[in-house]
Amino acid sequence: MAINGSPVAGAGSGRSSQPAHGEKKSHITEMPITWGNWYQHIDWLSVFFIIIIPLMGFVAAYFCPLQCATAIFAVIYYFNTALGITAGYHRLWAHSSYKASTPLKIYLAAVGVGAIQGSIRWWSRGHRAHHRYTDTEKDPYSVRKGLLYAHIGWMVMKQNPKSIGRADITDLNEDPIVVWQHQHYIKAVLFMGLVFPTLVCGFGWGDWAGGFIYAGILRATFVQQATFCVNSLAHWLGDQPFDDRHSPRDHIATALVTMGEGYHNFHHEFPSDYRNAIEWWQYDPTKWAIWTWKQVGLAYSLKKFKQNEIEKGRVQQQQKKLDVKRSRLDWGTPISQLPVMAWNDFKTESAKADGRALVVVAGVVHDVAEFVEEHPGGKALISSAIGKDATAIFNGGVYQHSNAAHNLLTTMRVGVIYGGGEVEIWKRAQSEKTDGGFMQASKSQTILRAEQQVTNMSPRSSAPMA
Repeated sequence: MAINGSPVAGAGSGRSSQPAHGEKKSHITEMPITWGNWYQHIDWLSVFFIIIIPLMGFVAAYFCPLQCATAIFAVIYYFNTALGITAGYHRLWAHSSYKASTPLKIYLAAVGVGAIQGSIRWWSRGHRAHHRYTDTEKDPYSVRKGLLYAHIGWMVMKQNPKSIGRADITDLNEDPIVVWQHQHYIKAVLFMGLVFPTLVCGFGWGDWAGGFIYAGILRATFVQQATFCVNSLAHWLGDQPFDDRHSPRDHIATALVTMGEGYHNFHHEFPSDYRNAIEWWQYDPTKWAIWTWKQVGLAYSLKKFKQNEIEKGRVQQQQKKLDVKRSRLDWGTPISQLPVMAWNDFKTESAKADGRALVVVAGVVHDVAEFVEEHPGGKALISSAIGKDATAIFNGGVYQHSNAAHNLLTTMRVGVIYGGGEVEIWKRAQSEKTDGGFMQASKSQTILRAEQQVTNMSPRSSAPMA
């Protein structure tokens, strides 16, 4: 066991367990968790508000019947306070994805503090650090430290302020509404989180206890857990249509839970966009709320990334996934790695009684011995091409072979003809590469798109070699 990073001094040694004068005291997070200091690693204030009070609320709910009016108000207030986080704390202040009028700012700051998730200034500072240092040690709620840690552990366990990445909040320090809320946070959170819903239900229909328990404690608990899912579930569940280098993901389930914040892969790629969902069928009520506020003059300067840039990211990720899949397929030996054969050697090898069944197509030698019996056009046709340049035959002289046939033929490559006209065509195509058709799948394989195999040539340009 250690105290302040030093072994416990023995009795009578005269050594103090406290750091000497001038020494820098270690932060508790820099010490291993032991049976003797585990309680020092816990942020008990957060535990009280995030775990203990909600548990007390659930216990109290057992003894307090839920009235219909209270339930309706609790749901309405739930959506308002959740909107304070998603549209206010997150998209307005943390990302500046749009601008809001003073009345809208006051409303969002008020209902946002009712979600009991810290002040705008504190919340936005942490979230900006999260975006800047996603999945690193400086990410305040990195999912790499565990799903439970990202969801709630980072709040109930103490964090070393020095380990959290820096974030610029100059703009927030100049916003009088943000500054006022931060300075009066305790009074504001108690009033909007507990007192206000109690007063509404109490004066409204006499349900003081129900207002405090259901519209206050439990409503705040559900808002908190829903928001926490953005830090955990949105980095664990779903697809990554725009980039897979980091953990954020898109999933409808997370969107349903978080008022539309579930399209997190898009959000991390385009954080200043006021939308999370860009398709009309995707669930994002926060986006529609902001759009509605714009129509009535409460919001303006809504930011949207150019559709061209969004589609570029989507296509790049799709191509990345395709390239990974392509790299697992057999595309035959790369032409650059094939041995070079003289035409006479090719003829001699093909004429041997026990020789290989060699066919030249576009200057590339293929051994079709194992395919002779399986040839869809019959054994006679393919056998008639053995020992010959079958470029014209293969490319329409007898039959215009399919893309599948060209792909299959690549797996039968065994060499290239030295000095052949077809080889010169291949060299020219390699040097020009004007169509961008060649894609490197791995260190040893060059992947070609459909209809761009070297064997797929126009019959006019593929006359047999003399």
